[in-house]
Amino acid sequence: MTTNVEFSDNQQVFLNSAEFQTVKTFVHEHLLNRIEELGAEFGRWSRSSVQQFVNLECESQVRLHRVPINSRETQLLADALTKEFAGFGPLEDLLNDPEVEDILINGSKQVYVSRRGKLQKEHLNFTDNEHLMRIIRRILAPIGRRLDESNPMVDARMSDGGRINVVIEPLVINGPAVSIRKFRKDPLSPEELFQLGTFDQAMGHLLEMAVRSRCNILVSGGTSSGKTSLLNALANFAPETDRVVTIEDTAELALNHAHVVRLESRPGGYDGSGAIAIRDLMRNSLRMRPDRIIVGEVRGGEVIEMLQAMNTGHDGSMGTIHASSPRECLYRLEMLAGFAGYQGSELSLRRQIANAIDFIVQIARLPNGKRRIVSITEITGLNDSVVAMQELFRYEPRIQADGEENDHWVSLGVTPHTPKIARLRQSMQQQQSREPIHV
Repeated sequence: MTTNVEFSDNQQVFLNSAEFQTVKTFVHEHLLNRIEELGAEFGRWSRSSVQQFVNLECESQVRLHRVPINSRETQLLADALTKEFAGFGPLEDLLNDPEVEDILINGSKQVYVSRRGKLQKEHLNFTDNEHLMRIIRRILAPIGRRLDESNPMVDARMSDGGRINVVIEPLVINGPAVSIRKFRKDPLSPEELFQLGTFDQAMGHLLEMAVRSRCNILVSGGTSSGKTSLLNALANFAPETDRVVTIEDTAELALNHAHVVRLESRPGGYDGSGAIAIRDLMRNSLRMRPDRIIVGEVRGGEVIEMLQAMNTGHDGSMGTIHASSPRECLYRLEMLAGFAGYQGSELSLRRQIANAIDFIVQIARLPNGKRRIVSITEITGLNDSVVAMQELFRYEPRIQADGEENDHWVSLGVTPHTPKIARLRQSMQQQQSREPIHV
């Protein structure tokens, strides 16, 4: 076992060495000349045919020029060049790695990767910024998105369902800045989130009852805190008979539901024409006979349409929002509505919010990388012109003697007030009445 690890480390050292980059550049130039001789025929080859062609050419060049590398290193060279011609170069292994959540590239020499919520520098780099741009354009080609000096920013959904954001010069100084967010092909189910420790059993029961009872829920949290994964999981509780319409800037949700209509906004063309915003999709969705509306992220004028929909019979709607706490979530709703040109008074807006939202589920990414629901809060109405709320569950980890932190949630002993889950309230009250009184 130790030998394998050392051999693997030696491979990594070779792949990161100047010698490897020199040999790769040399053979790459030779392959470009050979491909030019083949012409259009090369473009019709399968991945396996390209691999075989590159293997033969690499072995030939290594022998002919007496390059001082062994057979295993020659194979590593051939694999890397195959990825250059038939894949996504240095990014291919990261894109295929199910453990990778985010890939962050700051120019050709800095690549960072997030695994299980923790960000670390990856031991790979590109030859130069031009090499990085070739790979970026290869990723963007199937999407049909333009990236040049006149359009130096792109935010798009990748063909595999992930999301890519690219910023190039002159907006960045040290080379192209690339952010790739990957998504699981099979979204996490509520059971899997429970096994991962995102919430405990009592909280899972409350969330299930809230969704089944058609409560309106906002999932609040910071960047990469797990909002989308939690929203995906909550949608599993919706009855199969419901017609669900999802609305997103970049389609990320992958609901495990029988009847889903997925809507995605559209950026404007070169002259800015043809743009379709989330707010436009939100208005149109009301004419599509939805049982539930799910907004991937509330961050603009669509907040007004969403609140109106929740207040006019579209119960069971859900969405995510960037906020650091339930109270901050309410402040952000007010701010977004103000930016969108809300014409009513502050009191009227708060009344709409209090009537529309039933629960705010706060999720966070902890310093150790774990994602945990840190609070479930119910909106109870309006009290002295302030939206009133009560916390039902709170995350309070326990510190062991050895300093290790164990997950622990506290139920504050308050039953939900909303009549939508009166059945849950009654069952909780019956359970409490059966418990013995401790003197």
